[in-house]
Amino acid sequence: MLVTYNIAVAKLSLEITVSATTPSGQSDNEALREKYQIERDKRFRADGAEQYMEPSGRFADLADDPWVGDVDRDPVTDDVTVALIGGGFSGLCTGAQLQKLGVTDVRIIDGAGDVGGVWYWNRYPGAMCDTAAMVYLPLLEETGYMPSKKYVYGKEIFEHAQRIAKTFDLTDKALFSTQVTSLEWDDASSRWEIKTDRGDHFRARFVAMGTGPMTRPKLPGIPGIESFKGHTFHTARWDYDYTGGDWGGAPMEKLADKRVGIIGTGATAVQCIPGLARDAGELFVFQRTPSSIDVRNNHSIDPDEFAELKPGWQSEWLMNFATLQMGGFTDEDLVKDGWTDIAKRIRDRAVEEMGKTGSEFGPALIAKAYSDSDDEKMNEIRARVDEIVNDPATAEVLKPWYRQLCKRPCFHDEYLQSYNVPTNHLIDTDGKGVERIDETGIWANGTHYELDCIVFASGFEVHLSHTADYETVGRDGLTLSEHWAEGMRSMHGVHVHGFPSLFIEGLSQGARLISNITHNLNDAGKSIAAIVAKALEADATQVEVTEEGERAWMELVDSGPEALLSSPDCTPGYYNNEGQLPTPADRRNAGGYPAGPAAYFDYINTWRSSGKFEGLEFLDD
Repeated sequence: MLVTYNIAVAKLSLEITVSATTPSGQSDNEALREKYQIERDKRFRADGAEQYMEPSGRFADLADDPWVGDVDRDPVTDDVTVALIGGGFSGLCTGAQLQKLGVTDVRIIDGAGDVGGVWYWNRYPGAMCDTAAMVYLPLLEETGYMPSKKYVYGKEIFEHAQRIAKTFDLTDKALFSTQVTSLEWDDASSRWEIKTDRGDHFRARFVAMGTGPMTRPKLPGIPGIESFKGHTFHTARWDYDYTGGDWGGAPMEKLADKRVGIIGTGATAVQCIPGLARDAGELFVFQRTPSSIDVRNNHSIDPDEFAELKPGWQSEWLMNFATLQMGGFTDEDLVKDGWTDIAKRIRDRAVEEMGKTGSEFGPALIAKAYSDSDDEKMNEIRARVDEIVNDPATAEVLKPWYRQLCKRPCFHDEYLQSYNVPTNHLIDTDGKGVERIDETGIWANGTHYELDCIVFASGFEVHLSHTADYETVGRDGLTLSEHWAEGMRSMHGVHVHGFPSLFIEGLSQGARLISNITHNLNDAGKSIAAIVAKALEADATQVEVTEEGERAWMELVDSGPEALLSSPDCTPGYYNNEGQLPTPADRRNAGGYPAGPAAYFDYINTWRSSGKFEGLEFLDD
């Protein structure tokens, strides 16, 4: 029997009680729910995402590229078969899949100085993937690469992105350090007209847009943020000239006499704080909400075991991971990580509940299985803090009081241990955050901390649906923002009616597997490549989803459960829109295939393998 419930559904029910009681008469479960609610309410802000600010003024250089110098070249005015906007794994995977089908006239356009996307920009010390490299790094078989560890560091991920580009010849026509400023469909020529900030004006028969869900660094809107006279930088633009060290992990020797403050304790901070604690003269970590830190247990990949893998192993591992994520059964857990651990716990508890007399499978049963499993896991995570952190007071404020999937789950083997370093000071703000910044440092809890440097680990703007700085203009002058005024509309999350020969690469309205983003991107690349190859073979000048095809898909998406981002009961964060109630557009933008990722991957593989491409029209002049 295959249980294919959606974990996101289970997460939304937070009021399940159990029979065990505390001496006060309140159930353990009720006490935990109450504690979670208290901690959530401390952190809720009416301004939601507006609490953050776009880099401007003193921080305007966050838009600049510190990794390459000025790029001087002549404007490009030509025609290409496929333009890929975005050189991260979305563009790389699609480009690779196109090359595999013989479509070689491909151009990547990216504002970065090379391929890699977020792994080009994020070069902070300790950066690594939170999903096992064997499933996170795409195209391992095709490139003949073995990851060095179960979880690899950012430099290795960036180098793998370059490996994909080299293997599939994706850089010869690429335009790097280049921002698209205009994308407009010309119906007379059946081509997309593309303009850039470098004066380029060229045409493309097909366009795929993979600009990524996290592209723009954001800053906390703290009063006085521009008044600090010391040094500042964002983790997405790490300043090794100031800190010393390098991306490969060399000690940041220039910090030895510095008092460094870091604002933020999310996934990025969890990775860079151990290095800062090791190297800074003193480190002050300003915490509003602690992250949940599960065991990473990183280790080297065994070359002998890797050599024994049979052809097609990565596809098998990917589907194994996706199946377990959604509560399915497999012969074994190939990845064996924290993501599959919690999913298997929920699945097994659901099966146990189903075996009880009078039980009925449904949302209530799944909610109880989720609630009990999550309580067990989070109690383990909180107990782990006590086991590792020496100071009881510090340990207490490092404990996360929310459900594991309310925020990005973190896995690390050095983060908690860094608080045993005497020069690492945790400044917990009890959910209030930093009060203000002045010329010499940071105020928190009524105390002033004099600093030489402030590091902003405040993350990125998050957009599950496609977003870009340019406007996309389709047939008859229809803009994408107009078509999506009430939320994203698509078929498969890829095709949009009124925008011929255009493909969207992202998470929404498709598999929406947030625990392994690259699986979504590579699979979308397979579909896009198959469609382009079909169009070229048939000499079709346009490919477009029909109005009925888009409508039917949206009805299917809308019929599914609410997505993870729609739960306001969690502690605020980007997973739940900072605790704000979602609008109908928010719900659509976060929607996915109702049966879950594994079912979607099966569905879409059958759809493209049939060669019929139902819902699409292949048109000629």
